[in-house]
Amino acid sequence: MDENPHMDLPSGTQTLTRSIKVMRVVATRGEIGWRLSDLAAACDLDKGTVHRILAGLVKERLVQQRPGDRRYLPGPLLFELSLSLPGHHEFQAAAAEHLGSWTRRVNGTALLLLRSGFEYVCSVSAGTDRIPGLMVDQGTRRPLFTSVGGVAIMQTLPAAEAEEVLQNNTSQEVAKRGDGRLAALRKMRERSARHGFGVNLGDVVPGVHALAVPLHAPDHRAFAALCLIGTAESLPEARLEEVRTEIERMALLLETEAAQTLFRVQAANP
Repeated sequence: MDENPHMDLPSGTQTLTRSIKVMRVVATRGEIGWRLSDLAAACDLDKGTVHRILAGLVKERLVQQRPGDRRYLPGPLLFELSLSLPGHHEFQAAAAEHLGSWTRRVNGTALLLLRSGFEYVCSVSAGTDRIPGLMVDQGTRRPLFTSVGGVAIMQTLPAAEAEEVLQNNTSQEVAKRGDGRLAALRKMRERSARHGFGVNLGDVVPGVHALAVPLHAPDHRAFAALCLIGTAESLPEARLEEVRTEIERMALLLETEAAQTLFRVQAANP
């Protein structure tokens, strides 16, 4: 397999980079888990290298191996380390409470997607009705351009950074699923560009409509996106601007919560 991107890194840095990559990929299947061969292929590393990395990660409890089927899963130390980020937990709880009551009022499903480099991770999924074809739940991690929320974040990026994300995401998509969805994903991006915010009118999953706006940190960079998802009947094209206003109101409330919790430490005086 091609490992050239890491050839110019010092050996210690290379090992750390590969270990982090393995952990990120393991986290994409928090319940299903990974077989060694599939994980190695997804990481574009040979099985021997991944096996050695996993042995160290398992020893440190960053990864665990399920006894029944020997699949690799995220380990408990990841959660324990996250407890040192109280602002993140406070924001998560506040967002879940706000979105729970909001989705009952607007009769839809809401997703709060946090940007994680070239990807998003679903922080909150709220709503009582399951949308057919919606395969995103809390903890789901995927390339930004596969979600209307990720597209809304990409719209805020400088052109060079947006192109870098697009190239990375396209490579991930082709490696994992082939090129069968690229046209649909491009249609969603083009539709969103015309409207000036994230708009998906059945472009990826027929009959599933979704709208999204970015959430901005105090430094004005988009750190997340709020998505509202429904059926073609509940979120018709004729209601785009009306629903956009509703989503932006909730996004503003979540930005205020984030400034008081998530970004509180960054804003504190030394």
